[in-house]
Amino acid sequence: MMKLKNLLGDVEVPKDLALLLFIGGLYSLSIALSNTFVNIFLWKQSGKFLDIGIYNLAIVVMQPLTFILAGRWAKKVDRVIVLRIGVIFLALFFMVVLFLGAGAERHLVMLGSLLGIGYGFYWLAYNVLTFEITEPETRDLFNGFLGTLSSAGGVIGPISAGFIITRFESNAGYTLIFAISLALFALAVIFSFFIKRRPARGVYCFFRVLKERKNNPNWRYITNAHFLQGLRDGTFIFIISVFVFIATGSELALGTFGFINSGIAFIAYTLAGRFIYNSLRKKAMLIGGFILYGAIFLIVFNFSYPRLLLYAAVIAIAYPIMLVPYFSMTYDVIGKSWKAAEMRVEYVVVKEVFLNSGRIVSVLSFIAAVVFFQDEKSIPILLMLIGTGHTLAALLLQKVKLPHSP
Repeated sequence: MMKLKNLLGDVEVPKDLALLLFIGGLYSLSIALSNTFVNIFLWKQSGKFLDIGIYNLAIVVMQPLTFILAGRWAKKVDRVIVLRIGVIFLALFFMVVLFLGAGAERHLVMLGSLLGIGYGFYWLAYNVLTFEITEPETRDLFNGFLGTLSSAGGVIGPISAGFIITRFESNAGYTLIFAISLALFALAVIFSFFIKRRPARGVYCFFRVLKERKNNPNWRYITNAHFLQGLRDGTFIFIISVFVFIATGSELALGTFGFINSGIAFIAYTLAGRFIYNSLRKKAMLIGGFILYGAIFLIVFNFSYPRLLLYAAVIAIAYPIMLVPYFSMTYDVIGKSWKAAEMRVEYVVVKEVFLNSGRIVSVLSFIAAVVFFQDEKSIPILLMLIGTGHTLAALLLQKVKLPHSP
């Protein structure tokens, strides 16, 4: 506990906060090991952009639907139980992938739905618990340290997975990696039993908090920014890994890409969490947003492996600069909104619905691009359009006015 306190600075670290960070670390390591390679596993079976698009569409459609349901359960049951359900569904996803093996491409919608449900339950509970456990003074540090843990998982996961996969014939390497991810999620379920139960009371008021956008400009700016964030994330979250595999034909090369990206992000998140104070948030988001858009032009017309590695390094610096203050501002706006303590679950649900709505528009646009136009011409144009998401979000968030805002 003291070591964690030293890493976070001179901040008291409650037991539940440490456990939440640890579960977040297990989640990040498991996803880093397997999530990227699931897309490649499916790509190797079908070789079609459309199939990858359908799989990812199922994920982003089920996520917001699950968030709405999970929000109701979090108000009626317990946030920790909702977190546990999410981790169990994520573990179930990997069990099904292991069972289907080479036949996975025939069950794209089912697989994507399982993963989307798992994400929905997990992130609803995790976001609400983060809001409850942290304070405005500690959120930048918490988000920075959580980003550091995620990046640490990203450093270890992809390069290890890529190495293991290339050392086995057929799909044996994939089977081993997915089994390890399953074990990590099982461990996360066990640790969730040590978090203090957090039952909720009250009526679930999703639509009332949705309507609050009309009364609260800050809340409207935050939700619109999340839609714009999702507009980029929806497609970029899977297409870059496919580009790397197309350029190299090697899982180890993809692992190296992830290693470089996460290694640099590990340092960047640590520094961002320590040095981006309240007064610097808006400027930092602008800088990060513009760098993220500029990075697209490194790969959009020529995604050679060296260019992709450079892209990995640039976005590893830009994302922490953008996201650490962005996440902290989001929680601060929620914290100062109408009945925040009573309606914190609803605020998180609405935020995630807007984020995933952006992702749905993004993936639908990707599917339309590859169905109605030639891949080589349509995908670069699409990436330049949807790639503006974080930049536009950063510009929009300059309008947020909080007591500590410049």
